Amino acid sequence: MTERSISPHVARIRVYPVKSLNPLERTRTTVRPDGGLGVDRSYAVVDAEGEYVNGKREAAVHRIDATYADDGDTLVLRDRDGERDAESFRLADADDREGAAAWLTAHYGYDVAFEHAERGGYPDDTTASGPTVISTATLREIGSWFDLPIGEVRRRFRPNLEIGGVPAFWEDRLYADREHTVRVRVGDAVFEGTNPCSRCVVPTRDSRTGERDPEFQRTFVEKREATLPAWADESWYERGYYQLMVNTAVPEGTTGATLTVGDDVEVLGVSEGNPQG
Repeated sequence: MTERSISPHVARIRVYPVKSLNPLERTRTTVRPDGGLGVDRSYAVVDAEGEYVNGKREAAVHRIDATYADDGDTLVLRDRDGERDAESFRLADADDREGAAAWLTAHYGYDVAFEHAERGGYPDDTTASGPTVISTATLREIGSWFDLPIGEVRRRFRPNLEIGGVPAFWEDRLYADREHTVRVRVGDAVFEGTNPCSRCVVPTRDSRTGERDPEFQRTFVEKREATLPAWADESWYERGYYQLMVNTAVPEGTTGATLTVGDDVEVLGVSEGNPQG
């Protein structure tokens, strides 16, 4: 694929209404004042100490099959182990959230509760809280390293925006050095690419069983270093190559902008300043 033949566009949009659980696929969404997309990570599950119960800390997350109904207003929880029947809970209803917490408490074996961010969400990166970006070709390439289908790679790396019409690792063009960001237009929105996203233990695990591949991170690091594009700023990789996807910050003027699958994506140029510097 040559520079002239690429046609960057939004191929998929995913939001995660409950932090750490499964995604909700959207064809259209808006940008919130905090930088998140629509209902992305509007809810979080916490333990008795107020710590997030997520895939970084709890492998049993992977044995939950969470889906959504009513455009994300209703959470449907199923146990992949088949120990309990599926149950539905309205996320906007406090009593129903308590019911969902009870379901999860039984699943995890310790007390958990739901938290709701009424005016924003619970982003993984609070400094660059905009949507994460990756290309379809990159996901497919990562899959080839491990003989994994692209759907499994999506579930492990959990991107918000997937870009089609570009070669693998094209998204590494969307960050610069620690003093600059890369401005990129997506539909009506403008985002600022800040840095490659550092990864945790989650991508090393089977997304449905939680079983960990002990060689995954080592293999990933070797392949990532070998295939890092010449245009990627290597200063971000001084502490290692276990990084993939691009974090973004959101200028104030982007609040309320709409994103739609099929929207063109255009790199606008480099700007001074980087909140991740």
